[in-house]
Amino acid sequence: MSYDILALLQEKEPTFSKGQKRIARYITEDYDKAAFMTANRLGKTVGVSESTVVRFAVDLGFDGYPEMQKAMQEMVLNRLTAVQRIEVASNRIGDQDVVSMVLHSDMEKLRQTGEVLSREEFSAAVNAILKAKRVYILGVRSTAPLANFLGYYMNYMFNNVHVVSGFGMVEMFEKIVGITSEDVLIAFSFPRYSSSTTKGAKYCRSTGATVIGITDSRLSPLGVNSDHVLIAKSDMVSLVDSLVAPLSIVNALIVAIAAKRENELSQTFANLERIWDEYDVYAKNEEQA
Repeated sequence: MSYDILALLQEKEPTFSKGQKRIARYITEDYDKAAFMTANRLGKTVGVSESTVVRFAVDLGFDGYPEMQKAMQEMVLNRLTAVQRIEVASNRIGDQDVVSMVLHSDMEKLRQTGEVLSREEFSAAVNAILKAKRVYILGVRSTAPLANFLGYYMNYMFNNVHVVSGFGMVEMFEKIVGITSEDVLIAFSFPRYSSSTTKGAKYCRSTGATVIGITDSRLSPLGVNSDHVLIAKSDMVSLVDSLVAPLSIVNALIVAIAAKRENELSQTFANLERIWDEYDVYAKNEEQA
């Protein structure tokens, strides 16, 4: 269900029982907390049974509580302020072991990404990059490390790679203004979605450039402005955006492109190895001891 659950609650409110009204009121007033509660915990918080919460989700038109919770989370993640993120994280963690919780969450996002990532879209993205005259990589704020990491390896493979990260909107447009239909833009965006990334992708697409969006949904602001969408599931833990799954997609892109350019890269790295050795770029084994 793609519509805003808050609007749905307002529409259905006249039909709710007393217990359902308590659930609806809590979700409306504290949606940032409710979205990350189990059905049992939500029921205890508002004073109804777990089964009442489950029936409430079904009455709203969802298959069950997990689907309603997913809808709440998708709606919430783009609305959360930094302060709300801290509060939500505190509620989610509770007495759990933080390390175990974060690792489990990251592994779950990797699993989900493996299930939803279109291999056809991935192959199309790789082919577009290989055919491009120039490759632009756009990532701002928390996604800037992803852009820089991809750019670091892409610079070994291509001669005309431009990383656009850490810039304000004006500087961003100055960097991408020369993009043409022969070029490719690879852009990253996750909740809370950066408006500058969306505007940059929209501009590049208007020039005829191929836009590859790495984001969490085809319906995200970047997703709807991309020619190829590589879906990577992300999550929020306190102030930290989990970018484990997006980084895995970046790794997959690098490996796939390298496999296609094996001969050229072998020569490039053979030359680099000689340079690295001559100028002592890396510590020798005896220096590491």
